[in-house]
Amino acid sequence: MTLGMSQMLGHVTQGPCEAVMKNLPGGSVDFILTDPPYLVRYKDRTGRSIKNDDNDAWLDPAFHEMHRVLKPGGFLVSFYAWNKVDRFMESWKKAGFHIAGHLVFPKRYASGSNFTKYQHEQAYLLSKGWPSKPAHPPADVVPWTYTGNKLHPTQKPVGSLKPLIEAFTKPGEIVLDPFAGSGSTLVAAQEAGRRFIGIELDQDHQHTATLRLQSRFLGPVQSGPPSKFHAPEGPQEAYSAPVAKVAVAAARPRFAPRM
Repeated sequence: MTLGMSQMLGHVTQGPCEAVMKNLPGGSVDFILTDPPYLVRYKDRTGRSIKNDDNDAWLDPAFHEMHRVLKPGGFLVSFYAWNKVDRFMESWKKAGFHIAGHLVFPKRYASGSNFTKYQHEQAYLLSKGWPSKPAHPPADVVPWTYTGNKLHPTQKPVGSLKPLIEAFTKPGEIVLDPFAGSGSTLVAAQEAGRRFIGIELDQDHQHTATLRLQSRFLGPVQSGPPSKFHAPEGPQEAYSAPVAKVAVAAARPRFAPRM
């Protein structure tokens, strides 16, 4: 089953994002905000890990598709591992992105330590072409609130993502997160009055993200058609919107300076 733009809008499609994004027309999304695997084989204290965090085979194809579906003059914000910055930078530039800025998210606690304590997250602001400056540029140091990682091993706080969405999009525009995890980007987009498209490889995280979105914004929904990227082995859960196998995120582990 091939999914269309209308089926993916407002939902979290389960499958490999580099394949799922091929269903989207070129230049069809206004902004991308995502937290991909860090390529560091991360495991949290409870042993949770993240799919595809042990290889980079997906990296170039995924960012190639992100560049294709992003509108000309649009922005991408991507979190990354500082100790893998060379590999991420290579992939971003190969896809055609320009470096437009850098964001730091300081934390009041250390998520780990080695030669230094890990007390911040980081992301690059990338652009497709040379966009106009936003009317109200956000600060490049963004406040951070600990989520407790209850829904996902590296769960991002909605409050840190929402100002970025508000700065780089207008109400009603489309925000894409190809590595949706527990759905924090999608929740932030919805709260900011933007539309969203989520994609998540891990079925459990997709389910978490969908339930999270439904509980906050939708209420009960009927089950929808399965995606061609995932054939359920048992009966489908009842979702509360015309879902093309959507969901809310759950857990995505890795290791590097992380939550």
